[in-house]
Amino acid sequence: MSSTAARAADQGPDQDPGQGPRPGAPGAPGAPGGGRGEDRFWTVAEHLDDILGHLHPLDPIELQLLDAQGCVLVEDVTVPGALPPFDNSSMDGYAVRIADIAAATEEYPAVLTVVGDIAAGSETAPAVGPGEAARIMTGAPLPPGAQAVVPVEWTDGGLGQGPVSAMPAHSEAPEGASGRVRVYRPAKAGQHVRARGCDAGAGELALRAGTVLGAPQIGLLAALGRAAVKVRPRPRVVVLSTGSELVQPGQEAGPGRIHDSNSFQLTAAARDAGAIAYRVGAIADDAGALRAAVEDQLSRADIVVTSGGVSVGAYDVVKEAMREVEFRKLAMQPGKPQGFGRVGPDRVPFIALPGNPVSSYVSFELFVRPAIRTLMGTGPIHRPLVRARCPEGVASSPRGRRQFLRGWYEPPGVDAELGVVTPVGGTGSHLIKALAHANALIVVDEDTTEVAAGADVDVVLLT
Repeated sequence: MSSTAARAADQGPDQDPGQGPRPGAPGAPGAPGGGRGEDRFWTVAEHLDDILGHLHPLDPIELQLLDAQGCVLVEDVTVPGALPPFDNSSMDGYAVRIADIAAATEEYPAVLTVVGDIAAGSETAPAVGPGEAARIMTGAPLPPGAQAVVPVEWTDGGLGQGPVSAMPAHSEAPEGASGRVRVYRPAKAGQHVRARGCDAGAGELALRAGTVLGAPQIGLLAALGRAAVKVRPRPRVVVLSTGSELVQPGQEAGPGRIHDSNSFQLTAAARDAGAIAYRVGAIADDAGALRAAVEDQLSRADIVVTSGGVSVGAYDVVKEAMREVEFRKLAMQPGKPQGFGRVGPDRVPFIALPGNPVSSYVSFELFVRPAIRTLMGTGPIHRPLVRARCPEGVASSPRGRRQFLRGWYEPPGVDAELGVVTPVGGTGSHLIKALAHANALIVVDEDTTEVAAGADVDVVLLT
């Protein structure tokens, strides 16, 4: 089974792998509507291949650590020196020699002379001789002569009143760094000591090129002393929705108006894919205004994504304004109208999505997410694809179109080979509530007009 969503939408019924359209198929020579662009139906795979064929990973740059979060590392990082760089305590307690406390019990504690304090960050530490101990804090260097650390809870804390649970603050009781301490339990050599190099040795591989830098990786780089790192930057995605009917959330939607959901949904999806996303919001159905808005955003865009204005209506403003973009009909449902081109002097990729909320989101997952991941230079670029049983089946699906239905996927149990997927809501491309309650897309291929109850289907996982 393929692990990519692209193969779930690979070849339509009228195309053989590695060949052109079959004679008589849409787009074939002599067929009605033959030719490129809107003169024929494209398969999902053809449209995706055309987009990805114009993209390559962004050039590497050096970024400060926190700016590199979410980016892909382009160099192997090795450990410059032992980590940790010195033996240090993993507990608040007392650094001791193990022979001095070997017979210690609560009834007959070992009594040791405290020779000083060692705080984290101390550059020098008092040596520990026979019958001696040094009070030590977590992270502080193990002093010469010491072989182990006993936690403060194993001692009387130097107070002579039985086991304690914590040390008093040094500012309140500086005398704790001297005097005598009773130890009630023995310790083994190296106990509660983090040995030099126990995390990583000098020269070891810390992070491999291709790693996506999350919080733990950023922490490791900082621990290694790296202030900056060479990465592929996160792609910058500018999102615009179109339509004079759109008003912003928080504003009243008057007669004939609806709230703009697409720009929020697509911006969130771009961030989820790993991009830095800029939401421009809704642009009215005016070709000049849209063109100006796009040109104004190109300086901060690695991809421009629009929703709406790509179909066959008189007010489809994206088609009117963006003459360098090729608009197409795809053999899919939802999401038949699509557009792709490169705009501006830097030839910024421009992906035009349909305006219905479900259509735009499904189209994002199939086309924009792989584009973002390609620019990042990391895989997988597609959502996972699995096989699942569909107990309810699918009553009908249009022949010649690859359908993507919203579904809820449950992974297989202990004794099951396949998970289970259930359709959520209807097929309408405006049903955004059903989309919000789905975690998968059920894929019905072009040759299938219904799926029997209990049959197996391909499922694209969205989470």
